[in-house]
Amino acid sequence: MSIMKRFTGKTVVVTGAGRGIGLGIAERFAEEGANLVLADRDPRVEEAAEKIRSFGVGALPVACDITNKAQVEDLYARAAKQFGTVDVSIQNAGIITIARLEELTEQDWNRVLAVNSTGVFLCCQAAAKYMIKQGQGRLINSSSAQGRQGFIYTPHYAASKFAVIGLTQSLAKELAPHGITVNAICPGIIETDMWAYNDEHWGKLLGNYKPGELMKEWIQGVPLKRGGNAKDIAGLVSFLASDDASYITGQSVNVDGGLVMS
Repeated sequence: MSIMKRFTGKTVVVTGAGRGIGLGIAERFAEEGANLVLADRDPRVEEAAEKIRSFGVGALPVACDITNKAQVEDLYARAAKQFGTVDVSIQNAGIITIARLEELTEQDWNRVLAVNSTGVFLCCQAAAKYMIKQGQGRLINSSSAQGRQGFIYTPHYAASKFAVIGLTQSLAKELAPHGITVNAICPGIIETDMWAYNDEHWGKLLGNYKPGELMKEWIQGVPLKRGGNAKDIAGLVSFLASDDASYITGQSVNVDGGLVMS
């Protein structure tokens, strides 16, 4: 497949970019000519930056805790200083824990909400300052199929992802006069380290599943009969960031093989 160069000279910030979906998204934008700012607490973000530079574009790795306002503001200041603009910001970083209600700690509740919801808010707030000055920009937030329909043993995760959809809709209305679109993506079963964790921990709570068995069973319930991958997510994200999506805002788009239809 021939990849278009829709983002040559643009600056794209991706959180949670050290591996998995975030790295896959960064690679897609690098293929399309963008300079990348890769934010992650994972030290593998340095290796990710080296990989991105192999596409012939700029890559700035930044160690960043997205729940820390000062670190988030520094992230976008460094992006603007390095590359001149902040054109696209993709709030991809997220975490999950799985536990029965009586075993779910307040610490886990607060941590999941802090990363998945507050972190998205802080990044959107910081990025929007630059986009408003520019008169244009794209904010793309990672929600989940659980932002559409909560699931067992993850009330905190579902709450955090529902929150992202509400945040997305509110900011879309506020930022539209500044030429900024705000959209969300809702991934389903995607083959990542997180889903390996999910398979193990949901498998223990839902029955005597061996590794891989639960995911295999769930995938049979997906109309397209397969799990997704980082490229499936990256294709949607790059579209939402492109000029082809300039009349789309406030939307939350499922990318799950038809698992949730709404």
